[in-house]
Amino acid sequence: MSAFYIVVDDPTDWPDEAPAPLDFASYLRELPRAGEKKTRILNLCAAGGYLSEGYYCSLLAEARGHRVLPSVNTLNDLRSEALTLLRAEDLLAKLPAPAAGEPHSREFVVLLGHSAEARLRPLGRRLFERFACPILRVRLDYAGAWRLGTLRYAAYAELDATERAAFHEALGRFTQSLWRRPRQRKAARWDFALLVDPAETLPPSDEGALKRIEKAARKVGLNPERLGPGDLSRIGEFDALFIRVTTAIDHYTYQFARRAEIEGLVVIDDPTSILRCCNKVFLQDAFSYNRVPTLRSRIVASASAEERAAIEAELGFPVVLKIPDGSFSRGVRKVADGAALEAELARMLADSALVLAQEYLYTEYDWRIGVLNGRPLYACRYFMARNHWQIYAHGEGRVDSGGFETLPTYEVPRAVLDAALRAARMIGDGLYGIDIKQQGARAYVIEVNDNPSLDHGVEDAFLGEELYMQIAGEFARRLERRGR
Repeated sequence: MSAFYIVVDDPTDWPDEAPAPLDFASYLRELPRAGEKKTRILNLCAAGGYLSEGYYCSLLAEARGHRVLPSVNTLNDLRSEALTLLRAEDLLAKLPAPAAGEPHSREFVVLLGHSAEARLRPLGRRLFERFACPILRVRLDYAGAWRLGTLRYAAYAELDATERAAFHEALGRFTQSLWRRPRQRKAARWDFALLVDPAETLPPSDEGALKRIEKAARKVGLNPERLGPGDLSRIGEFDALFIRVTTAIDHYTYQFARRAEIEGLVVIDDPTSILRCCNKVFLQDAFSYNRVPTLRSRIVASASAEERAAIEAELGFPVVLKIPDGSFSRGVRKVADGAALEAELARMLADSALVLAQEYLYTEYDWRIGVLNGRPLYACRYFMARNHWQIYAHGEGRVDSGGFETLPTYEVPRAVLDAALRAARMIGDGLYGIDIKQQGARAYVIEVNDNPSLDHGVEDAFLGEELYMQIAGEFARRLERRGR
């Protein structure tokens, strides 16, 4: 477990019943202490100016390998008014307009993600997740819509008596997991977060797989803990993050990945992989430039008669249309003629600036090759859903899927395996599921999934527990390499 220290300007202003803090001079002299492998710092010093004590506290904490809140990047972001406004602009959209007689300017304080006024709490929590500072001073102005007047870091010394009482209440909640968590029977070397969402309809891992991931993690020195969508502020408590929620760019999963990367965690899926894999238009363009074998495709930006004629001439009918960021066969349509093409293109282009048109190739199954750090991990054949041309058939309130067959990777045809590894190298060194169609001796990469399914009894049907051991072992290897 980690050591936790609070650094303030004047420890004599701190209540006796709260955990005793350090001043900045003591932090400089006394830390790190012998035998403390992981140290977390809550910096509450004044940091209004560049190279102030508060700024140096965060800067030196990062130099010493300590986890610090706020980070130097966050302090620098808050010093830039333009960057602050840009990063916070979208957070105010759901805030209701002031009622008749209410002021059109609001000032409030966010204390470790908590705001005293109930209707400002969601905004306060979102601001804290984006600008991870212990204390934030906020002013909002309304002129037809709410705008951020100011958003700035504040030191503990600036708080009045009421705010200090509220801060210590928030601090108790915030640090509970750090100093009140029960001691583990066996001390783990690293803290390992699993991001899951119990409300997700089609999660990438079922409960059986999650339990086996946790079991494998413990065997290699990782202490696993599940996080949910509301736990973004806790990322700094961990050394590694494994995302087991279906990812998207405009989604909390990307925010978790990006925050983890900034905090220095080992993270799968990393944000670059999410960016590259979540957009089919990007993938298709990258396939072309990197000579990854794929089906004939065309990127479409218009539903004009000329564009439709070009699609028909180049790809023929039926043709498959895909929105860029669909998953589990959602946002994929097969059209059989010109009239259907016109209607479907118009519908899709109303929601997306680009659509991918692709030649149709029927196969009884699609290959899924799991690749971890550039090496094949597992191989499955997913069969098409009954009376359907895709693996998943989405109906009224239900999703049907076909059967599967899991094979050892050494039984996969060489053309399929080579195509999968070439596609994975184009994305990165994470955990990927490469979907491939095979026709005779030829293989065609359909897409690369940054968050592939790992379900007990499916993807692990051949390797069993070893599948999860290889994944946990990769996390441990990367942490060891970083000296964490």
